[in-house]
Amino acid sequence: MTKKKELSPELKAECDAAKALFVSKKNALGLTQASLAEAADISAAAVAMYLNGTNPLNAKFASVLSRVLGVPVEKFSKRLAKEISGLTAAAEQPAATNEPSSAAELVRQMLAKQGKNLPEETRQALLAVAEGDEPEGTSEVLVNDAYKPGIGKVGDEVWIAHYDVRGALGGGEVAHDFPEMLQDVRVSPSQLRSMGVEFKEHYHLKVITGWGQSMTPTIKHGDPCLVDISIKEFIGDGIYYFSYQGFQYIKRLQMKGKDKFKMISDNRKHKAEDIFIDETYIQARVLFVWNGNLV
Repeated sequence: MTKKKELSPELKAECDAAKALFVSKKNALGLTQASLAEAADISAAAVAMYLNGTNPLNAKFASVLSRVLGVPVEKFSKRLAKEISGLTAAAEQPAATNEPSSAAELVRQMLAKQGKNLPEETRQALLAVAEGDEPEGTSEVLVNDAYKPGIGKVGDEVWIAHYDVRGALGGGEVAHDFPEMLQDVRVSPSQLRSMGVEFKEHYHLKVITGWGQSMTPTIKHGDPCLVDISIKEFIGDGIYYFSYQGFQYIKRLQMKGKDKFKMISDNRKHKAEDIFIDETYIQARVLFVWNGNLV
C-alpha cells in the first residue's frame, strides 16, 4: 500500500476550516457531499479528500465552496483568497494588442494549430458556437464529442483516453484528484459491441491500469482495463473502480445487507472484506480487460 504524504499543518487547517463551515451550513442549505461534488464537477470521493485533509484545497474547489455556502474564501483560506484575487485581477487587465480580439478569433487560431484532424462539420460547429450562432443542438454535440479529452472519431474508430490512474487489485492505491493522460487507445465501438462490451456512448469509456495480484487471473498486474465512467453507482454484481477511505480499488462488489458491500478478490488467496456503502464512492465499472496472455 502506498502511503500518501500528510499535509502541512497550514494546509490541514484550511481543510478543517472548510469542513467545519460545510458541516455547520449543510442542513440549512440542503447540501450533501454529492451535491457539492456536482457543483464542483468532481467526484464525491474528491470532495471527501478535500474536507478530510487528504488533499490540499485548490482555487477551483475553494471558489465553488465559497459560492455554495455563501461565505468568502477568506473564511477558510487566506492563501487561496489571495490567489483567486490575483487571478481575477489578471483577467480584468486589458488584452495585449497581439491577443485574439474575440472568442471566434481565439477558436480560429486554436483550430489552425491543433484542429487539422477534426472533421469539417466539427470545425464549423466550434466556430458557430464561438460566434454565438450555433445551430440547434450543436452545443450538446460539442460537449459530448469535441470537448471530450482523448476523443477523436475517425470513421468507425475513436480514441479512448488512457489515464495515469492505478486501481489497486490489492491493498489500495492513493487516489489522485487530477490524473494526467498518458496515451490514447484507438478502438472501434462497433467491434467492442460485437465482443459483448455494453456501453451507451464511446466518450464514457476510459482506460485505467490494474495494479497488484489480488484479481488474478481475471485482471493481472499492469493490465489495462476499459471502464465506463458514466456508471457512478452500484448497478449489480460486477467489477468496479471505486474509492474507499481515500484509496482506489478495482474489485468485485456485491450487496451485503442494506449498508455494506462485500469486496471480493478473484485471487482465492485474498479474503473478501465488508466495506460500508456510505464510504464507498464508485467511479466507474470495468467492462473489459486487455490481457497480454501468451498463446
